[in-house]
Order: sequence, then C-alpha cells, then structure tokens
Amino acid sequence: MSERIISDHADSEDLSLEQHLRPHSFDQYIGQEQVKHNLHIFIEAAKMRKETLDHVLLYGPPGLGKTTLAQIIANEMGGSLRMTSGPAIERPGDLAAILTSVKPADVLFIDEIHRLPRSIEEILYPAMEDFCLDIVVGKGESARSIRIDLPPFTLVGATTRAGALSAPLRDRFGVLSRLEYYTADELKEIILRTAQVLETEIDDEAASEIALRSRGTPRIANRLLKRVRDFAQVKGDGRITVELSTEALDLMQVDQLGLDHIDHKLLKTIIEKFNGGPVGLETIAATIGEEAGTIEDVYEPYLLQIGFLQRTPRGRVVTHAVYNHFQMEVPKK
Repeated sequence: MSERIISDHADSEDLSLEQHLRPHSFDQYIGQEQVKHNLHIFIEAAKMRKETLDHVLLYGPPGLGKTTLAQIIANEMGGSLRMTSGPAIERPGDLAAILTSVKPADVLFIDEIHRLPRSIEEILYPAMEDFCLDIVVGKGESARSIRIDLPPFTLVGATTRAGALSAPLRDRFGVLSRLEYYTADELKEIILRTAQVLETEIDDEAASEIALRSRGTPRIANRLLKRVRDFAQVKGDGRITVELSTEALDLMQVDQLGLDHIDHKLLKTIIEKFNGGPVGLETIAATIGEEAGTIEDVYEPYLLQIGFLQRTPRGRVVTHAVYNHFQMEVPKK
C-alpha cells in the first residue's frame, strides 16, 4: 500500500521539479476552461455553506492534468492532498489506514480508481456517503462490525477508463468532469510557462513547434521541452530556437503530428500486415510487442482524436488520412 501526502504549506525548497512545474491555483492552470469554471463554482458554493466539496471524478486520456486539478482542489479547500492509486490498495486494511489518517477538508486522490478491487469498493461506499468506516473484527461466530466515524473529506478519483468503473461507485461521485485534449495555442502557453520556471530561453516559434508535436497533452509538452533543452545545452548556447527544436524532435522520432515510432509501428503494421484492417486489439498488441492496455489507453485515444484510427465491431481500421500522412497509396479492397 502506498500513499503520499502533499501539504499546501510545504516549503518550496522541498518541492521536486515536477511540483514546481505544476500550477497551484485555477489562475495558473492553463486550458480545460469549462472544467475549471465549474469546479471553481462548486468549490466556492461549498465554502459558502461551510461544507466539503462533493466527491469528484476526473476522467480522460493520461497526461491532461487530473493530478494537478486534485492538488488545486485541495489548495482551494484549505486541506492537504493525500495521494494513492487503485492498484496500490490491495487489502481492506490498506484503505482503512488511509481513511483513518484523513483530516477535515483533506482531499484523497485515487489515481486509476477503475482498478480498485470490488471488495475495496464495498468499504469505500459508506466512507463516501456517510463519512464512516465499517470494519469487521474477528472471524466466524465471534465476528463483529465496528463503525468508525471519519472527518468530512473529498474523494477525487482519476481514470482513463470511465466505462470500467462499476455503476455503484460512479454514481457516488457528485461531480463528473471530462478532460479534453489541449489546443496547440494552450500547449504553447504551457511550454512558455514551463521554460520560464526552468529558466530556459525559448523562441516563440520554437514553442509553437514543440506544441504542435505534443499530442494535445501537457505532460508530453513538458517532457519534450526538457529533452529539447538538453539538445540546446549540448549542441547550442542553451537558447531553444525553432531550428534546434525541429532537429531535436526529428532525432527523437517525433513527427509533425506528434506521432512517435510506436504510433508509426502500430499504424504501418495494420496497413502492411492486415491490409488496413479491421484487426483485433489483441492481435495488434501481439504483433508489435506492446500490451493491449497500453495501446488502448496511451496510443489509441490520440489516433482516434485526429481521425487516423477507427474502432469497428470487427476491429481497428486505419483511415485514408494515415495513407496521406505516410505518402502511401490507398489499397483497393
């Protein structure tokens, strides 16, 4: 069982680089305007009523800022953020240890909440609804149930697979927010902010070039920026220019649409070995040597978003846009 506690009063010198890069308020958070606006309203209303915020479910592709939003919610509510993940909570005692350490107004963030075992979910229900914990002590005829009262807290769940959540768990969230992919302009703004935090000089055109290749995802934008910064320090004077960023991204095998070598391998495999599809997910995974879950959660959402891939009842099919991107002739079927 793993849990991390992040206090909003933590000394900035103790914060990791990742924490420095994360926004700490809605004003600093770029993008997701509708989600931000609604959460701000819900938080202000809860504070006016002197209540805790309803439990929040954040869902969408990875890297779009779900953890950052959980931190901001904790900051706005005046509590600490306690972080864990679904796979890390293996036994009822793991969840009980976390819940009994929660303080009033704290935010408990459970990443990959769709991977919680069903037995754990059963314990979570009364904690979410009534702020209490029912623990069974003993076995057989001597077994008895003990109820422990919990302080009011907010559970923030994050998932890339909202459909994988059980209906009883999903229905217990009062706020459901879907995070969308970012525009190139929003990513450019994030890159410029990150470069400022990293004390790295970057040209406006270079920021635009990195943004275009970031798959609509802030996490990828920041990762690419840090790697381009390495190239700038070793092959230049430390300043990131559009020429240097283009060269660096090409060397990292990230093309103009943000597709990397795995995306290329996936798409070309469907084209060359399965005549463009349809082909099943498990077959694709076995052919390219990747986990089916990784393909479905990490690679497919963006390929679907840009219209390169279609899901059909018979399997995955590449679109004509893929052939155009690779400058390949569309086969006759």
